[in-house]
Amino acid sequence: MFSPLKKGDMIGIYSPSKPATVTAKARYERGKKRLEALGLIIREGSLTGKDDFYRSGTPKERAQEFNALLRDPQVKMILPTMGGTNANSMLPYLDYQAFRQNPKMLVGLSDVTAILLGMYAKTEIPVFYGPSVASTFGEFPPFVQYTQQYFKNLFMHSLPIPYDMPVPPIWTDDRLNWLEKTSEKTQHPNSWITAQSGVAEGRLIGGNINTMYGFIGTPFFPQIKEGDILLLEDTSKTIAVVEKNFTMLKLHGVFDKAAAIILGKHEQYDDLGTGRKPFEVLLEVLDGNNIPIIAEVDCCHTHPLHAIPIGLRIRVDASKKQISFLESWYS
Repeated sequence: MFSPLKKGDMIGIYSPSKPATVTAKARYERGKKRLEALGLIIREGSLTGKDDFYRSGTPKERAQEFNALLRDPQVKMILPTMGGTNANSMLPYLDYQAFRQNPKMLVGLSDVTAILLGMYAKTEIPVFYGPSVASTFGEFPPFVQYTQQYFKNLFMHSLPIPYDMPVPPIWTDDRLNWLEKTSEKTQHPNSWITAQSGVAEGRLIGGNINTMYGFIGTPFFPQIKEGDILLLEDTSKTIAVVEKNFTMLKLHGVFDKAAAIILGKHEQYDDLGTGRKPFEVLLEVLDGNNIPIIAEVDCCHTHPLHAIPIGLRIRVDASKKQISFLESWYS
């Protein structure tokens, strides 16, 4: 399917939503240098250094940038600069056939959920919920050092199967120092949470819930199958929006088919004074559906970030708070 990245391999970078190469240039450049320090060659997309107010370009221009990287035989992996809000507007214009004929490792998170799930829905080629250049690799030590090591383990070496996801010793969701470092961020001691116990194996599907709102129920959204394991995460939402978003998935019948749920850490979550966590809201919405749930997993907007494969089989042992990859993406 794929082969591990090696020094001298090329990564393509594109801007599917926010114009991060303009609005977060220092952070973008920092992330790019970290990737280059791994020996990787960067090919910047055609919208690098460009912006159209809240976005990097029109839907067609953003799709053209992405498609050019898909069609480039030298590009082995494609990473976004960061997310935003409008990647779903690219979906009608993406070259799914090019991805099918010449698969590349597609990695990203947040709003990039639309592109990841759209490409998977049309091709059934695995994609990866993982880092972006500015928002993830542009982070400061010590958090980014863990993220970088996880990236090397997953994408620059042959993967031992089964592979158990590590739990980083620390984490943060501080919004300080977005561009330049002025003070130290809070280092929280880390642990995952057993929201509901149990064990399940199945195909991983999911991503950012707020992004799913923009294309669920369309041909670009993968069909949820009986026994799937759901990855769910969000950022900067109030508890009221969290309840609404979980309920949206329930009303679409998603929870009726799921065998387990991985709930990522929610960056900058606002409980509106309730003291209630996102997993507690999820349990209320599930209303007695007793599937295994691991919460507070480090695969989303917080730092460090560990990538996770969409479309491949994994094992969730919520009782032991353990997530294992059961399939390699390397041929």
